[in-house]
Amino acid sequence: MHIRAVKLVLGDQLYSGHSWFQTPDDQTLYVMMELRQETDYVRHHIQKVLGFFAAMREFARELRAQGHTVRYITLDDKQNTNNLCDNLEQILNETGARRFEYQLPDEYRLDKQLSEFAAHLQQRGIETHAADTEHFLSSRTDVAEIFRGKKTYLLETFYRAMRRKYGVLMDGSGPKAIPHTGQWNYDAENRKKLPKTQTIPEPIVFRHDVSDLLEMLTQSGVQTFGRVNPQEFFWCINRAEALEILEFFASECLPNFGTYQDAMTVRGWSLFHARLSFAMNTKMLHPLEVVERCIHEWQSRPEEISYAQIEGFVRQIIGWREYMRGVYWAKMPEYATLNALNHTATLPAWYWTGETDMNCLKHAVNQSLDYSYAHHIQRLMVTGNFALLLGVHPDEVDAWYLGVYMDAIEWVEITNTRGMSQFADGGIVGTKPYISSANYIDKMSDYCAGCKYDKSKRHGENACPFNSLYWDFYDRHRDKFAKNPRIAVMYKTLDAMSAEERTATLKHAAHLKQHANEL
Repeated sequence: MHIRAVKLVLGDQLYSGHSWFQTPDDQTLYVMMELRQETDYVRHHIQKVLGFFAAMREFARELRAQGHTVRYITLDDKQNTNNLCDNLEQILNETGARRFEYQLPDEYRLDKQLSEFAAHLQQRGIETHAADTEHFLSSRTDVAEIFRGKKTYLLETFYRAMRRKYGVLMDGSGPKAIPHTGQWNYDAENRKKLPKTQTIPEPIVFRHDVSDLLEMLTQSGVQTFGRVNPQEFFWCINRAEALEILEFFASECLPNFGTYQDAMTVRGWSLFHARLSFAMNTKMLHPLEVVERCIHEWQSRPEEISYAQIEGFVRQIIGWREYMRGVYWAKMPEYATLNALNHTATLPAWYWTGETDMNCLKHAVNQSLDYSYAHHIQRLMVTGNFALLLGVHPDEVDAWYLGVYMDAIEWVEITNTRGMSQFADGGIVGTKPYISSANYIDKMSDYCAGCKYDKSKRHGENACPFNSLYWDFYDRHRDKFAKNPRIAVMYKTLDAMSAEERTATLKHAAHLKQHANEL
């Protein structure tokens, strides 16, 4: 068999609908690889590594079943150099192929690596081509172009442009199209605490035995963290399973998704969330098919599914997700170095073990270690909030978030973490820091009940650490935020405290920062 072209498929490019795969060609060799380069650039949750490798192997099997020629390099393959370009060089030399193609990577580091490799091949007379992944609804440059010349970006502007572009939940078409109800955004209605009487659907899970994969990772010396039952690996690893999760979400979760999307409880780990991000970020599902399926469900059950539920979900998929990617490509690689608040503290050791007496953090961290999953408010207002109040260096926060979550790929992780969560970008993504005292966590969860720490106390024995650290954050960053109209009222409250109360609060915060590992 003569191989004319080698085409690279990365681990997050498992889109069977891509134009590449529509017609088998025995002169094209598709290459997929398991690499230490990818397992080791950050310390990953064990479920994340297992999930990516299992899904990649499934995709390779599907391609072969469709008649495609696939070279799949496992981590323990003796010919595996564990470097992407070195492996490709070997394959090109072995096959004598004179053309190399790849789909545009979604991570800056891989984009740089492959573009440099392609330039090297061209110098040797080998044709190269970078194809679009055919996955996203916006281009890499759309956000940069929309906000050209502006200091800060605004999600709502981008979201409305996307709604008009795809005619999603719109009346009419083109630039004069208006939203169905006349209102674009129902975020204010999507912030309710979960009532004690509210039933929670049992999350859909799968039962895969990945013991062999786990043994391979162990034998290879891959360093991971987190927990897993290898006989019952529950994440989806192929498109058919991803579609099952989509169906489950549309039929069982969508009626309550928007209302309780910010709620947190010890009674469940999945609640009404879709948990489609791993399937989408590996491209097993296309965002438009996800949105269209859920809109169809809303249209067929308008009495059970309010408009606020579907709008909130659509905003996450075609708004926030695409927007985060656009910010990433507009601001990288400088974005990965930003530390606008000059934070330098170390992430507490219990972020890796879950061993803390703070109920909210114990629950959110242990859930992350058990499931490689937490929903956006757990990430933003519990684990992220505490790291921000503590003044942890954003590099450390990035490394934890990029490693711990199943859906964490840098294009979506770093903009949410360094930007939205840690305000390290100085306000590109968010107009204010997302911080809170115990009051917000108690309002949106049942975490405070039975906690060792008292949610009502700012200082003193067993005072909730969030409270004093909250005021300490505002105090030490007064020069940056006192004139911010969204949080100016906080400074009025801080300044209204008696000198004795303020001193005691800030003194307690200083003690907590020195003993963060003991909380």
